[in-house]
Amino acid sequence: MQKVFQALSESNRYDIVELLRQHGSLTVGELVDKTDLRQPQVSKHLRILHEAGVVEMHPDANRRVYKLRPQAFTDLDHWLASYRQIWEDRFDQLDDYLDYIQKKGDRK
Repeated sequence: MQKVFQALSESNRYDIVELLRQHGSLTVGELVDKTDLRQPQVSKHLRILHEAGVVEMHPDANRRVYKLRPQAFTDLDHWLASYRQIWEDRFDQLDDYLDYIQKKGDRK
């Protein structure tokens, strides 16, 4: 999980992930065209994203086609779910407290 966070924390890699999310799959050349980065930079960012398990690559003739790897985001969602539950519990407590305050005010 830490590798995924480290990979996504860099803004250019985040932008690449967003482009892949929007387009499904893209070649290195297409990513170069859609970013302000040169081919070596895009390739380096894709390598890091690949090593973190965020993207997968499929060769197509002499091109490399990249797409998002769903498992990385499923794992991330499961991790975030535990924090969502904490906040939901706190909001439930706040709701109960506000109900208590309102009922107490209605009695006066």
